[in-house]
Amino acid sequence: MLFGNDRKQLRQMWIDAWMAEKQGHTLIPLHQELVNIIKLHPEYIDFIEQGEAALEKDYLPEFGETNPFLHMSMHQGIHEQLSSGRPKGIRKVYQLLCQKFKDPHETEHQMIECLAESIWEAQRSGTPPDEQKYLKRLKKLLK
Repeated sequence: MLFGNDRKQLRQMWIDAWMAEKQGHTLIPLHQELVNIIKLHPEYIDFIEQGEAALEKDYLPEFGETNPFLHMSMHQGIHEQLSSGRPKGIRKVYQLLCQKFKDPHETEHQMIECLAESIWEAQRSGTPPDEQKYLKRLKKLLK
């Protein structure tokens, strides 16, 4: 997952990856992963292509705005979990969820809701995310 405290720098990675793709450059593996996520979200391309304006914009949920960089980063976080197999059991749950939802992208969107709740809970309590609680949330989606 893309980590860091510099919002501008993290957003710049998405922009750089997309611009390299548009210019036909050979992409490093991380940039290829980011581009693949961007391609699943064509509705965000205009934001990404705003460059400097996109780096500075605040996306306010109270105005119905979705932060495209946060949303795509959550997808990237799910990919990292699947790649690393952490939390333990995530790959099996993902496979079962894909069978239920019939679409890997929709499956990730469902998982993002659970991940966001787990991250919010951890931030609120000042503790690391509870992986077992997260897995339980994901397993509830199977019912």
